[in-house]
Amino acid sequence: MGKKAWRVAVAGGAAAVFTAVAAVPAGAAENGVAFTRVKVNGGKPIVVGISKEVAVPASFRMSTTLRWESPMVFPYRGKLDSGDELWHAIETSDCITVSRNVCDFNETLYLDPSEYSMRNKDAGAWKTAARVYFVGDGHDADNENLTVYVKRNTRLKVNASPEPVKKGKTITVTGKVTRANWETRKYASYGGRKVSLQFKPVGATSYTTVKKVYANSSGALRTTVKAGTSGTWRWRYYGNTTSGPSTSTGDRVVVR
Repeated sequence: MGKKAWRVAVAGGAAAVFTAVAAVPAGAAENGVAFTRVKVNGGKPIVVGISKEVAVPASFRMSTTLRWESPMVFPYRGKLDSGDELWHAIETSDCITVSRNVCDFNETLYLDPSEYSMRNKDAGAWKTAARVYFVGDGHDADNENLTVYVKRNTRLKVNASPEPVKKGKTITVTGKVTRANWETRKYASYGGRKVSLQFKPVGATSYTTVKKVYANSSGALRTTVKAGTSGTWRWRYYGNTTSGPSTSTGDRVVVR
């Protein structure tokens, strides 16, 4: 990867999602640029919590004979160059030369919910655009026909009791599922979710799903199982189009 040649950033205090026309120089968009091989986050969803900056890797190839500066790829909604864009700062590498007038680039796109406003409705599907500014004036922006999902982080808690327990007796496993609220910057109850209860016996290397349980309206989870052998219990939520997956820590129960 080339050294970080430039970093484009939103001014402090600005919203994470902004109107693209406010960010481009005057002048009509230019042609004569081709973007290919665009990848964002390795094709995986971008999951964002309430306080930690998320660094999203991206890469692309650009071909042009024009004099350029500051190429980038980013998520957007609405009409290209007149809709919403989702990024707080972007760092792009120097040109990695492929051939004359053809460059590969590596990029890091930053989302920081602790510094910039993010709206809960921003969760879900976004399109991907590529844009480059030209030396002097103008720019070129293209829709890359690549969908990127941006999701609210979720969390799970677990407790299995009693500990220890006699074989054949009942173990009660409780927990709670919560989801990041980007507007309040807190985690809130995420009710109605279907969550898998998983178990890993002592000596095993992986978990097996025992049953699936729906959280109540407050996000609380509760179920019972028969004690068979010592091992570790946990909850696993697989997420949806607006919410990321999560796994609780494990709670070990000794069966005597």
